[in-house]
Amino acid sequence: MHTCAGSKPPTSPRLDREVFFFVNWAVVLPVFVVIFLAELPDKSMFASLVLGTRYRPLFVWIGIATAFAVHVVLAVLAGGLIALLPQRLVDGIVAVMFAVGAVWVLRHHDNGPEEVPDEPEAPTFWRVAALSFGVVFVGEWGDITQLATANLAASYADPLSVTVGAVLALWAVSGLAVGVGAKLLTRVPLRPVQLITAVIMLGLALWSAVAAVRG
Repeated sequence: MHTCAGSKPPTSPRLDREVFFFVNWAVVLPVFVVIFLAELPDKSMFASLVLGTRYRPLFVWIGIATAFAVHVVLAVLAGGLIALLPQRLVDGIVAVMFAVGAVWVLRHHDNGPEEVPDEPEAPTFWRVAALSFGVVFVGEWGDITQLATANLAASYADPLSVTVGAVLALWAVSGLAVGVGAKLLTRVPLRPVQLITAVIMLGLALWSAVAAVRG
């Protein structure tokens, strides 16, 4: 097709928007909400809080943020493997996993900070960041946010957008814990947060179950 000199071929506004922002924000936002709420009452939030009161908050946050980013990438990769299965089977697996996650949230209680190992050496950036990374990296294995991230990655089949949403949510929660500290516990009632998270997960489980039945 011939075009006049100096003219540009027509482009889709939707495509331009997605290319400019790199991710689908219609996926990023719901992922952010689910992971943010799931992480608030979690043990890693308490660990972040304790570390933030002992060491320089920025050093702590960098170590924690790195650990969260690694876990999100692993969870998204796991979700991507699930997404390779037939769609009806994927919907069934996601429904079961979200239902299990909702029950886990309702039954699990974190009443306070877990033990954080003392750092005998001088609290340099690398020592504090490495300690913070290690505490969160070990504590997040099999965690509800890791499970939810894998589910969302399998559901949306948009790994980049899910990764961005989950990472931003986890970084936001850890930033609140490190920056605000103990005041966060007095201002945010954690039990209602758990209930809201469980309801959202049950809703996602029901939605996936219906999709699996309809095929």
